[in-house]
Amino acid sequence: MKGLWYRSGRRSSLDAVSDFSVTTKAPATGASGARYDHPVPTLGGLGLFTVLLGGALPLIDFFIVNVALPAVDHDLAAGPALLELVVAGYGLSYAVLLVLGGRLGDMAGRRRLFLIGMAAFGLTSLACGLAPDAWTLVGARVAQGAAAALMLPQVLATIQAATAGPHRARAMSLYGATAGLSMVAGQILGGVLVSAAPLSSVFGEGAGWRSVFLVNVPVAAVGLFLAARSMPETRSERPAPIDVPGTLLLALSLVTLLAPLTEGRAAGWPWWTWVSLGLFPFAAAAFYRVERRADALGRTPLVPPSLLRLHSLRRGLTLVVPFSIGFGGFMFVIAVALQQGLEMGPAAAGLSLAPMATAFFLASLAGPRLVRRFGSRVVTAGGLLQGVGVTVLALTVWRGWPDLGPLGLLPGVAVAGLGQGLQLPVLIRIVLSDVPSERAGVGGGVMTTTQQAALALGVATLGSLFLALAPGQGMRDALLVTLLVQLGTVVLTTLLSLRLPRAVG
Repeated sequence: MKGLWYRSGRRSSLDAVSDFSVTTKAPATGASGARYDHPVPTLGGLGLFTVLLGGALPLIDFFIVNVALPAVDHDLAAGPALLELVVAGYGLSYAVLLVLGGRLGDMAGRRRLFLIGMAAFGLTSLACGLAPDAWTLVGARVAQGAAAALMLPQVLATIQAATAGPHRARAMSLYGATAGLSMVAGQILGGVLVSAAPLSSVFGEGAGWRSVFLVNVPVAAVGLFLAARSMPETRSERPAPIDVPGTLLLALSLVTLLAPLTEGRAAGWPWWTWVSLGLFPFAAAAFYRVERRADALGRTPLVPPSLLRLHSLRRGLTLVVPFSIGFGGFMFVIAVALQQGLEMGPAAAGLSLAPMATAFFLASLAGPRLVRRFGSRVVTAGGLLQGVGVTVLALTVWRGWPDLGPLGLLPGVAVAGLGQGLQLPVLIRIVLSDVPSERAGVGGGVMTTTQQAALALGVATLGSLFLALAPGQGMRDALLVTLLVQLGTVVLTTLLSLRLPRAVG
């Protein structure tokens, strides 16, 4: 990137500790020719671990609830509609506020917003864990999603602003690996915590679900301590004011799409769901027009259309959408199918996905080396492997239901996880490869908003399809249909990957 300089000569003791330290100097910028020669803060090894911890927590919490929903229903008598709100409330507030969280970090300082978000995430997790009834839990989950939206954009923005060259590429790969692993590990951890039920003596039998939220409290405390010591402060050199019309229209667009799709089936598709879906295209069109006009007038919109003109960002996001829709839907559906269809306990259901997490992690470690040799074709190979894994899993379900156990599911989920691990880290790296450092917060917010909205859309669409088919066709056939739809998203992702630029920055 223009204006980046690497240390030469002997390495300092700080360099010996971390591979992520890099000193940067910026050349003259702008019409005034002003210079800023102070070194840009650098992200050390402990700092990278800290921001990756902050990146993992929101994604873990999106999926950790899946295996806990039956226990929540039993303990709080929530019912299907409120259970879906427990998932959707978090996802909606999270997706709606992510880009705004990135902009606030650019303005006020990413370390400061990370600390505020981490503290708020710990407090709202405590509120979730202590919720006395279902509606209180829904409200606490909405607040928890908002806290996550303050924290997560600062992770990618800090990596973009405080690393460079191969250090940035490695950090981005580690972020992608952490993101994918967190989504699978969340479900595994949720199953173990619900089954262990360490809080049953305090809250009574059936309250093991509270552990999936309360476990965040000490983790957030550790994250705050580490961030205060190791995370550099970065911000945009030219912070832009909040784009209020853009923020409101983006929120309206996401809510009018995701709320009815998530709640429609459980609520019986009342009139408001159809009105909301009818409003969505108008809200989305109004958002685009307002942002394009602000960009043309020289203002700084919430999502600058000029940013979307970046070839790598646009092509990468096009793949992130179908990948995340299929992944989010699969994780929700498999949690329900294993517990209600195969009558597995929460721990067994969660641990059935352990081979997927292991394979994803191993593929993520190999990814950077493979990308240097094969470029973006690694994403194509990952799509093919994921397709094989989903096909094997579908054949296993078709032939073995209802006598399946974790061992029978292992080949399909392991191969699918291997393919996913070759795709997601590379896609995240491609999306952000050409985003300028001064727009790091906006770029990270756009990427994470797209991913989160697509995950929520996957839960809403594939989850609703599965739950609608299960009563009439049976759990096995409903799962098979859902897996075939997911296979369609895998095929689409694989075909689109052929359009990616071969070289990966």
